Amino acid sequence: MVSEVMKSGLQKAPHRSLLKALGLVDEEINRPLVGIVNAFNEVVPGHLHLREITEAVKAGIRIKG
Repeated sequence: MVSEVMKSGLQKAPHRSLLKALGLVDEEINRPLVGIVNAFNEVVPGHLHLREITEAVKAGIRIKG
């Protein structure tokens, strides 16, 4: 997987330390990295609900791996 390039090897130790500083544990770091993109902003009232949806998606991915 592409995410393994960033997570494995001695030279990538700083990358792993950043992930740990973000609160990830080893089990989470060993899983594939998944990026979530959304259009939440405070300018368009119709986008306010996207923050909650994104948090639910993040929680689901974190639980299921």
